[in-house]
Amino acid sequence: MRLTHIQYLRLPFGPLLSYDLDVGAVGDRLPVSFDQARHVGEGDRPGSWMALSFRLPGPVPRGELSAAWEHVVARHGTLRTVFTAGPGGDADPAGAQLHQVRFGPGAWIEHRVEPGETMHAAVQRVLDASCAPFERPAHRLCLIETADGPALVIGSDHSHVDMWSMLVLARDLVAALEAIGAGADPGVEPAPDFTDHTRSLARQAPAPDGVRRRWAQLIEAGGGAMPRFGLPLGDPSPQPERVEVRDVLGTAALADFSAQAKAAGVSTLALSVAMMTETTAALAGEPLRAVFPVHSRTEPRWFDAVGWFITNSVLESADPDPRACAAAVKEAIALGSWPLAPLMEPFGGMPQAPGMFAVSWLDLRRLPVQLPATVLEPQYVSAAIRTDSVMLWFILDEAGVHLRCRYPDTGQARRNVGAWLDDLVARMRRRAAMPGAAPPIIND
Repeated sequence: MRLTHIQYLRLPFGPLLSYDLDVGAVGDRLPVSFDQARHVGEGDRPGSWMALSFRLPGPVPRGELSAAWEHVVARHGTLRTVFTAGPGGDADPAGAQLHQVRFGPGAWIEHRVEPGETMHAAVQRVLDASCAPFERPAHRLCLIETADGPALVIGSDHSHVDMWSMLVLARDLVAALEAIGAGADPGVEPAPDFTDHTRSLARQAPAPDGVRRRWAQLIEAGGGAMPRFGLPLGDPSPQPERVEVRDVLGTAALADFSAQAKAAGVSTLALSVAMMTETTAALAGEPLRAVFPVHSRTEPRWFDAVGWFITNSVLESADPDPRACAAAVKEAIALGSWPLAPLMEPFGGMPQAPGMFAVSWLDLRRLPVQLPATVLEPQYVSAAIRTDSVMLWFILDEAGVHLRCRYPDTGQARRNVGAWLDDLVARMRRRAAMPGAAPPIIND
């Protein structure tokens, strides 16, 4: 399954509709996670959403689609919550509150596709309007009807979902459709609620002093902020984004690369970090430092839940030896296992600066939630934004490895990020093509 961009998304032409749920009164106040507060604190803006698109193999009545989506919303608590502005109203997004809300049956709304407008642009317009932090709800099921069957796009403001969550939503929607199509009631078995996860983090013991000291060291190494890309990006103000999607390794080459990692006694991720460490040293003359998202689904009960189960850590790697890189990954995961709110409090919240660099790694083969890719043709879809940072995603699946990189579209960023990606991809391919893997070194 590929991670693509809304402007690269291939969609069929046909009537474009979305299902608009009836919204009830705001109910009880709920806890807000650290990352939710950061995200919603930036207020309503285009492109704060994430989405997943897929095709169904045959026509489906709208009534069955709407019933299945209502089942999904009823199953996942975070889809039945909304954010409201803080005491200062719309001018106070940083004080936003989260509340329960009841949704009743909705109605399909058809959206006009303007002459000359692409389908992906029309879908983007719908998602920008309906999947923003303070929308009620901040998620939307979109439908493109064709004679061969519907194309569906599930979108949500990021405050309620992560990439894993999008798989859960699509899986649950398809399962509900199958039950309804067979004349059965899919029922509503509530999944674990993300707000319970937020509460559990709040109850967690404080991080040890050593963890606090290490975070302080990493922030200091970043000049008082989270890590930044090691090469100049040009104008530091937010710019139109440039997005590159590159196929790095095919199925056979990934198997060879993984065999190289296994022979070195490390994971495929650690060997990839070794390649990034080499690239950064060669081009920037400094260690690899990057924000490193770490999932917080540490218990199996969260595997079928929907929410923002991602926290941020920092990956620092100065030694390209794969075993040293494995240790760096292990440290990053350990640093990300503690609640961030108290750790970031001495810095007034997570300190960011233009040029922030982040690396995300998602091996879809290892996730307990799967979609039949050959039948549904699923694709992760990211939004179009302005940016001042560099974000790199690796996606691994049965087809191999591809990456997606977003950076500010300046002349310097095009040259420097492009050169960094060229070098990294070349190193990974050369490593995969090595004729044999040396046995791991074992110290008696």
